[in-house]
Amino acid sequence: AHLDTWVELAPFDTRAHAALLSNLAGRGEVAAAEQHLASAERLFRSEELDFAPLRAAWQAIREQRPGASLRTQAACLSTLSPLVATMPAAPGPVEPSHASLAVMPFVEESGGTRGGLADGFTHDIITRLAKLRDFFVIARGSVFALAEQNIAPEDAGRRLNVDYVATGTVRSPSGRLIVGVELIEVRSARIVWAETFERRPDDIFSVLDDIGNSIVSSISAEIETVERNRAMLKAPNSLNAWEAYHRGLWHMYRFTQAENEQARHFFAQALQLDPTFARAYAGLSFTHWQNAFQRWGDRDRESALAFESAGHSLLVDDHNPAAHWAMGRALWLRGEQDGSLLELERAVDLSPNFALGHYALSFVHSQSGDPRAAIGSSDHSRHLSPFDPLLFGMLGARAMAHVRLGQFEEAAEWALKAAARPNAHAIILAIAAHCLALAGRLDEARGFAAAIRKTRPDYCADDFIGTFRFEPDAVALFRQGARLIGLN
Repeated sequence: AHLDTWVELAPFDTRAHAALLSNLAGRGEVAAAEQHLASAERLFRSEELDFAPLRAAWQAIREQRPGASLRTQAACLSTLSPLVATMPAAPGPVEPSHASLAVMPFVEESGGTRGGLADGFTHDIITRLAKLRDFFVIARGSVFALAEQNIAPEDAGRRLNVDYVATGTVRSPSGRLIVGVELIEVRSARIVWAETFERRPDDIFSVLDDIGNSIVSSISAEIETVERNRAMLKAPNSLNAWEAYHRGLWHMYRFTQAENEQARHFFAQALQLDPTFARAYAGLSFTHWQNAFQRWGDRDRESALAFESAGHSLLVDDHNPAAHWAMGRALWLRGEQDGSLLELERAVDLSPNFALGHYALSFVHSQSGDPRAAIGSSDHSRHLSPFDPLLFGMLGARAMAHVRLGQFEEAAEWALKAAARPNAHAIILAIAAHCLALAGRLDEARGFAAAIRKTRPDYCADDFIGTFRFEPDAVALFRQGARLIGLN
């Protein structure tokens, strides 16, 4: 029983399999051992792992004289021990300072066999979540091995020692595709998110891609929200690196100078506890970026610190999309647009589901790049993360792109949506004021101008234009709007 449990918890530890095979052979259960060996080989091949050492171990076991006594089992293991000792151990237990997730194989309710649509969909979701590098994602071989034993999701989560388990179903009734998914917090066994996606499968691969995007982005956002809220309930001096990072996110998304400083403090705390935490460096870079962008500090100094922190993030994990996102934004601050776009494109290449990467592309293109590309990236970022804390920026970037296309009424409508977000800051209000003015909606525009000047009495067009990096034609348009409402 202990050997069975060892194999379940460490499905890629060859020592566990060798010990179980030796035990079965020692009891004369050769057929059961052969069956287990075949199952293990399929598992290892699914993860492209070397199975040769385990097969060699089985050959060594078979060469031992079979017997049923404990003494015979002990002798067999003793003879085998030099071979087993050279086998690689499985990875250690999941690091407790980071959230972890297991995506159990989706169930095809039509009763299809393994290897069908649901299994392929599960593989795709696991891969996409792993590319985000937000948290630990259990490899597909482990979850499929447990699913074959008909283990309940909550029990699988406990056996795998993870914080969250995602489960789902796939149905195809009468020309429709229906995918249901649940995200379960293992410790409390509560469902933290559930959704049903229903589409007409005119192009099955396109539909699955769209649903997969929504599932991956939603799971990531929901886990981040739960972890942020949990971190806020703990005493600041008791936080581990993961909790300090999420405490920093909570403050960062308030978009005030005082909260931004709190965020910087907690990101720095996370890095003291774990100097290899790439996303904490990216978060630290974001706080310096905000100080520069909002003029809460010396722009040149804060830009240099944003660049330095982004560089540390890349050094720690060059495959983390957040690291390239941070560097792309830092390069934009330095006026290096081409380098900025390259880094941001790299972020979304590494993880097509990284919503903030698509938003940052929209932000840069909306000012001096391709305004139509800005609109497309804005729409895609909002599709991936419709309730994102940076939603006001996604909407604001779209508004500025419409101005550059001469579509002032559209710009005004998108700017109003941005300004309506509860955490929209003064720069977003300024986008709304200028766009409304260009659309001829002067009373609404003056209302936003007055709201800005309550906190920044001397705010004018130079402040607005100096914040961004517009092309000359766009500068002329925004100055025209500012003159119409007295912000020139």
